[in-house]
Amino acid sequence: MRNVDPQEWEARCDLAAAYRLIAHFGMDDLIFTHLSMRIPGEGHRFLLNPYGYLFDEITASSLVAVDPDGHAIESEEESKINNAGFTIHSAVHMSREDAHCVMHTHTTAGMAVAAQEQGLLPLNQMSMEFYGRVAYHDYEGVAVDLDERERLVRDLGDRKAMILKHHGLLTCGRTVGEAFYYMYYLEQACRIQVAATQGGQKITLPPPEVAEHTASQFDGFATQSAKGQRPWTALRRKLDRISPDYAT
Repeated sequence: MRNVDPQEWEARCDLAAAYRLIAHFGMDDLIFTHLSMRIPGEGHRFLLNPYGYLFDEITASSLVAVDPDGHAIESEEESKINNAGFTIHSAVHMSREDAHCVMHTHTTAGMAVAAQEQGLLPLNQMSMEFYGRVAYHDYEGVAVDLDERERLVRDLGDRKAMILKHHGLLTCGRTVGEAFYYMYYLEQACRIQVAATQGGQKITLPPPEVAEHTASQFDGFATQSAKGQRPWTALRRKLDRISPDYAT
């Protein structure tokens, strides 16, 4: 790997930590899906996982620097990446200045809710954080067509979370910690919905004004401090104990 400055190295460690944690919490899909991070500094450069590695194998130094189209900046690393997999990520990165980190998953719960007509329901306090604040994008096939990026960006708008219908989940954030926070709790909301609806019992929903009030409360919490930073710092400490090689 080429020499990198301290800012890029910290970004690499953060993103490698996210890959390990996605695997730790059972949100990975073998070698598929991606988490990406904008490299600090000038130019549109991003970090992406090397194709063929399990998420719990990713390290800071193994991440590949790519251009906006997902092509490796260092020619000798071109064979390490899945260019097609970056279609979704490049669309969000290039259209949202605040989307420094983008995460995409194919979890069972996420894909189950993505197949349900009503979308995400405000069944629980965790779910209500996303009330009226989760976007939806219709399925168009495997995301390899670059012209889909325009429609994906349109559907996402200024939101931090999106359900890709018949596909999976997507979140973005100003930091890796923020994007991970939204992904973790969007996943939890989907798991809650699957659990609540599979038992055959009638479910109840709070009044819309209560769900909106709760979501607004979460919005207020986000303005008081960097969203997700405290749990992210704690999660990094956890990795330092159980899987410290992520930062190599």
